[in-house]
Amino acid sequence: MDSMEVNKVFAAVLVGGITFMLSTVIADGLVHPVELKQSAIKIEGAEAQAPAPADAPAPIEPIAPFLAAADPAAGEALTKKLCVACHTFAEGGKAGVGPNLYGVVGGPHGHMEGFSYSAALKGKEGPWTYDELNEWLLKPAAYAPGTKMGFAGLSSEKQRADIIDYLHTLSHNPLPLPPAK
Repeated sequence: MDSMEVNKVFAAVLVGGITFMLSTVIADGLVHPVELKQSAIKIEGAEAQAPAPADAPAPIEPIAPFLAAADPAAGEALTKKLCVACHTFAEGGKAGVGPNLYGVVGGPHGHMEGFSYSAALKGKEGPWTYDELNEWLLKPAAYAPGTKMGFAGLSSEKQRADIIDYLHTLSHNPLPLPPAK
């Protein structure tokens, strides 16, 4: 291919890109979407429900009833599958990408000395309670916006309860499980 052919190919790609960009700008100028105040189609028998605000978190169920039926062995298996890549669980264990989780239940949010916690977790007051761990495991980014933990979370109450039950055993003096209400 000679240089004239290369120039033609380059010009065709450049013209195509400019055309695409200009068509997008023109389309944005011509189309003005309008948000409807009410549904355009009425469905008989259906009750109108106001949608939940996008930023309002869904209410989370207390973990106590799920902990009553939790299996710490299943929780240990889940942590080996999901958590061990970043966390350690042995007493006195070193931090990995995440902190060692021995003694986390009932411990302060920044329980591991020397680990560099995010400002989001450093700002949390008090100890890790069962319900706070439940909320954290559901969606860490919602519990502590700005957290460094990249884990998306667990939607299953049973899996969260199993993991929390396992974590509560990792202590010389485990906190008693909350009563199932």
